[in-house]
Amino acid sequence: MAALLGLIALVAPPLVRATTYTIPKGGSEVVGEDQTYTTVYEDTLYDLARTYSLGSEELIRVNPGVDPWLPGAGKKLVIPGRHILPPGPHEGIVVNLPEHRLYYFPKPNRDGSREVITYPVSIGKMDWRTPLGLTHVIQKIKNPVWYPPESVRKEHAAAGDPLPASVPSGPDNPLGLFAMRLAAGNGTYLIHGTNNPIAVGLAVTHGCIRMYPSDVEALFPLIPVGTPVHLINEPVKVAWVDGELLLEAHPPVDAEGQTVEPQLEQFSELLQKAVGDSTVAINWDYAREVLQKSDGVLATVGLEADLSGEPAPGSPASPPPAALNPPASSAAPAAPAAAPTTAPAAATTVAAADNGLAPGDR
Repeated sequence: MAALLGLIALVAPPLVRATTYTIPKGGSEVVGEDQTYTTVYEDTLYDLARTYSLGSEELIRVNPGVDPWLPGAGKKLVIPGRHILPPGPHEGIVVNLPEHRLYYFPKPNRDGSREVITYPVSIGKMDWRTPLGLTHVIQKIKNPVWYPPESVRKEHAAAGDPLPASVPSGPDNPLGLFAMRLAAGNGTYLIHGTNNPIAVGLAVTHGCIRMYPSDVEALFPLIPVGTPVHLINEPVKVAWVDGELLLEAHPPVDAEGQTVEPQLEQFSELLQKAVGDSTVAINWDYAREVLQKSDGVLATVGLEADLSGEPAPGSPASPPPAALNPPASSAAPAAPAAAPTTAPAAATTVAAADNGLAPGDR
């Protein structure tokens, strides 16, 4: 028996999720670390995503060509765990929609150190989009009852899946066991659990923010009523750390929740803010590749250079350090132009959403 337990310990992925990180001092905006994992026969990418606090698509995207249901034994997977902290105020809850990720910033510890807790989430699908802007938690509910609004009941009825007027707390309740109501949309939006954890990390909800059951259970007691919630749309994040310019790109979402291609011009604007007055050598071809892939894995796309214009040792080939904007004529193909996005990258307030949802919608 002892030998069997030892074998299980060797092949099974860790059961503890690394979702709480100490924010580095000195201005670093990067937390966490990437890992690798070698699969065993029983694995699925959906189970591994939940184990490592990732959305299912988040793990599938960085391991192309691997069957998510039957990866087989001996596959070496990338487990993306490094994150550039989202821009804007690091207070309360921040949800970055393209990233499908929630960040919670507790108040500083007594010694002045700070932590961030992060979880994967689902967001609204097309025509049921999650709103942008600043809102706050107005109510916390244990064992919520779901009252499907008429619009959602019609949608399910048309699909041959009629819904009752209410669904009590339990395994059939799509809100899970914990819910936090937001002020946005006159209280129609929630952060809540789910009875369908395999869909966490996808744009599948009716505008609410859905979490793994264990994640929302851990977050729920930490959030007082009144906690600010920033809902942002930042598909491209950059950070300047220890002489390296880091880029993190995710598939952008437009105002209807549809995925669009990122624009290199958007990265250029963020780059200007990140490097400030620093002299930096940038590999624009590699930056384009990272943007087009948009898999969320951090990549070094630039290195600090000296004032003579010579890049630091080991720098990739790049245009002159002063040329922060990509050359107009480049041998590498430009990233595909994004579809027009009507939603701003961030907003200061959230307008009430006229989407027909009633409080308690999922």
